[in-house]
Amino acid sequence: MRRTTRYPVEGANSLWHVYKTVPFWKVVKNFIVIQLARYTPILGLKNWLYRTFLKMKIGDQTSFALMVMLDVMFPEKISVGRNTVIGYNTTILAHEYLIKEYRLGDVEIGDEVMIGANSTILPGVKIGNHAIVSAGTLVHKDVPEGCFVGGNPMRVIYTKEEMLERE
Repeated sequence: MRRTTRYPVEGANSLWHVYKTVPFWKVVKNFIVIQLARYTPILGLKNWLYRTFLKMKIGDQTSFALMVMLDVMFPEKISVGRNTVIGYNTTILAHEYLIKEYRLGDVEIGDEVMIGANSTILPGVKIGNHAIVSAGTLVHKDVPEGCFVGGNPMRVIYTKEEMLERE
């Protein structure tokens, strides 16, 4: 189960209440920083932008490929360990605005994790150290340490033990 906190809303859907939940100018600043980082090929600059302006926790030597889209409203709820690769066009969300509620949840990505291109990581999940997420995966629940997962819905393809046997 994903670890999210639910916040009910009355009346219009929760996205109509967005600027009651997050300041407008924070969203503008985050959007500009994320768009700059999406297009820069300089990995160290991306990490500096994320740490400095978005208050994200990013480990040393972590690489965000081109076009990675981070949560524009709550990027500070995303942490990524050291020496991890986030593949091209991956989306990492820490919020979801629904009809009658919105939800927030921390996203924790471990050390030496490989996330394939075009994956989507939903709020409230933890991806363990040394895990591999196949390209195009919807990560809707926790990924155990050392596992290889993929698909939509995501499923475990190889456990940590099976991965060790393959080496």
